[in-house]
Amino acid sequence: MILLGPGQGGDSPMFAPLMQQLSVARVGPGRPRTRPDRVLGDKAYSSRGNRAILRSRSIRAVISEPADQKGHRRRRGQSGGRPPAFDAAVYRSRNTVERSFSDHKQWRGIATRYDKHALTYRGGVVLRAITLWLKT
Repeated sequence: MILLGPGQGGDSPMFAPLMQQLSVARVGPGRPRTRPDRVLGDKAYSSRGNRAILRSRSIRAVISEPADQKGHRRRRGQSGGRPPAFDAAVYRSRNTVERSFSDHKQWRGIATRYDKHALTYRGGVVLRAITLWLKT
């Protein structure tokens, strides 16, 4: 199954289906991993729903908290709860993924998403990944 949301939509609504289908093959024998140690995300993924999904699967979230959420929590005082855990050193490595997205979006068809069908779009993304791999 191909996960692809609307071109004008945000990434956060696709977080739950992505986590349900997550599968990372092991180097040796054994079934694939479905629960990573941690998930790194930007402020768009800092919703209660996304954090609840990660908490239910015992996955550590390394997601920075937006300023408005910090303000809402502080304004509620003690009933606002404590801030979510955040590992700044691990969060710095997130830029590797962002640079990868930037490399892929050098192709206009991927950046603007002209393709009508998800399978065609995915083919373009795979083709771009192959060309980037061959350059290295």
